[in-house]
This record gives sequence, C-alpha cells and structure tokens, in this order.
Amino acid sequence: MTLSNDDKKHLRRLGHNLKPVVTVAGKGLSEAVLAELERALNDHELIKVKLAVGDNEAKRQAITEICEKLDAETVQTIGHIVLLLKRSDKPNPRLSNLLR
Repeated sequence: MTLSNDDKKHLRRLGHNLKPVVTVAGKGLSEAVLAELERALNDHELIKVKLAVGDNEAKRQAITEICEKLDAETVQTIGHIVLLLKRSDKPNPRLSNLLR
C-alpha cells in the first residue's frame, strides 16, 4: 500500500497532536516491543513511536524492520519520532486515531 502525497499530508495532520505510544530503546526490537507495536497499531491504526536506538542508520534499520514485520507503513519521520500507519479491517471507533 503506497500513500499519495495528499494522504500523507492528511495523516501528518492527524498525527500532529499524538504522543509516542511505544519507545524502542537500546535493546532494540525485542519480541515484547514488537507485540506492543502490533497491539497499538491494531487498536489505533496511526501511532507515533520514539526511537532511541542510536545513529541514523540504526533508526532507519529499526523503521524498516518494524514496517516489514508488522506490515505497517511509514508516514513521517522527524528526528527520533516516526509516524506509522496500519489500516484495520474493522477499526474500533473509540480507539482509532483515523476515525476521530
């Protein structure tokens, strides 16, 4: 799934006020962190993740690994924060950041 520039612009607007729900720190992407990311993406569809993993190459590698393993898409990356999207088949209107 590729996003158009208009879609990305809309998603960035929605994600602007979001706080990071998961932090990936020095130990990297453990099974517990991946499980929490998957839960958050399934519940909220659009989430921010804080990456405290080191240099830019390590951040890019972590983002790529997250997107591949969880079938998510990167909307925006600024500094240590990445905005991720994974659309749900049956979103919960009380939890989804896309339906608010």
